[in-house]
Amino acid sequence: MIITFNELRRIKDKLPSGSSQRIADELGIDVDTVRNYFGGKHFEAKEGIGIHIEQGPDGGVVTLDDTTIFDAAMRIINEQKE
Repeated sequence: MIITFNELRRIKDKLPSGSSQRIADELGIDVDTVRNYFGGKHFEAKEGIGIHIEQGPDGGVVTLDDTTIFDAAMRIINEQKE
């Protein structure tokens, strides 16, 4: 999946407080890995995050190798709308 960095940050900003921890708990991964997925720089994360950022307009282009975290975030956002 390809998305701009700014779009990815907008999705992160739509998440309610505590969502990074919720996603981490649901997926059995470190919370810093989730934060890094959305553009954080938490070097103590133990797992790779599966994204590649290429500089450019609108924050650059992000290629998501694995959309598991993205899908969990979108599910949480959609739960808010119900």
